[in-house]
Amino acid sequence: MLLEGLHIPMTTPFHPDGRLNLPKLAANIVRTSKSHAAGLVVLGPSGEPALLADDETREVLRIAAESAAPEKVLLAGISRSSVRATLALAECAAELHYDAILIGSPSIFYDENFASSDQPGTASRRELLLYFQTVADRSPLPVVLFSSRARRIPIDALVELAVHPRILGLLDAEASPAGIESILHRAASIKREVTVTQLFAAVTARMKIAASSAPAALVSADSLASDRAASANAVAEAPPTPQLRTRTKSVRFQIISAHAPRLLDALNAGAVGIAPAFAAAAPQACYEVFAAWKDDDQPLAEEKQSRLCAAALLTEESPGGLKFACDLNGYFGGLPRLPHLPPTGDQRTAIEHIMKPLRN
Repeated sequence: MLLEGLHIPMTTPFHPDGRLNLPKLAANIVRTSKSHAAGLVVLGPSGEPALLADDETREVLRIAAESAAPEKVLLAGISRSSVRATLALAECAAELHYDAILIGSPSIFYDENFASSDQPGTASRRELLLYFQTVADRSPLPVVLFSSRARRIPIDALVELAVHPRILGLLDAEASPAGIESILHRAASIKREVTVTQLFAAVTARMKIAASSAPAALVSADSLASDRAASANAVAEAPPTPQLRTRTKSVRFQIISAHAPRLLDALNAGAVGIAPAFAAAAPQACYEVFAAWKDDDQPLAEEKQSRLCAAALLTEESPGGLKFACDLNGYFGGLPRLPHLPPTGDQRTAIEHIMKPLRN
């Protein structure tokens, strides 16, 4: 699966009483699908996944898959502490035709010493690798790893995991340029062939299904001839089913940067995609950074990046701030689920001010 481009981490809408607001989720997905995004991250870190029960997780995954445009790559955030629970949700995501699962390190492995060291204890490191490798071996969908400051996957472990044929890449919430360069340098021998369209865009599972199951409308005999004699000899034939024309592209271990202030630095260091949480509120502004970089217009990319930094840092401090920014741009944000809190009056004023030049 090709992971290039902007991937938008979706927020999870709730009613004021804390229940899932599935109609608003569907509306957000439909609108976001009209953006330039290459894909959507459902129940990534900014989607408050740890606050959802498993049945709620399945409902969110279902509504998102039903609402998204077929050409959008879908990543399902389904991390659980046990291999068994993670695989159960992977099965659900596969049935809904997601393209990959997004999993991070289980919380049971992380204490203060582990999180701050590139050399965790031998037993912990073995267990961490076993978790990811077992999920990748048994999952019906390929895996994208997720690493954050709080639950960072050590670089040595990432390089070892990168050789697994079912692990496509990494979504890195810290995304330091030095770290990206180190990973890609040490994993330079990894080359994979992925299926893409004629325009080198990703081919999703739902695109394949749509192409193979497109209805072939019958042409009536009466429409083929204007007189009765001609129509008597006419034959109603179904037009051929549209074919999805594809080609292949060689890719290496793919890294997506999720750290808004360093998107351009990460791309210059070798990342192929971006997925800042702020994209849920301002997808166009985030896409413009990637588009300018793709066009090799470094001054424009730097200008677009500078517009994001303060806004992203302010809105990504909490789910409530990000959701308020979504409300300002016409997406439904609403309230976060407790114990997360909405922004204070002063925080709302600051977000309103900083979002003015970033309206879609």
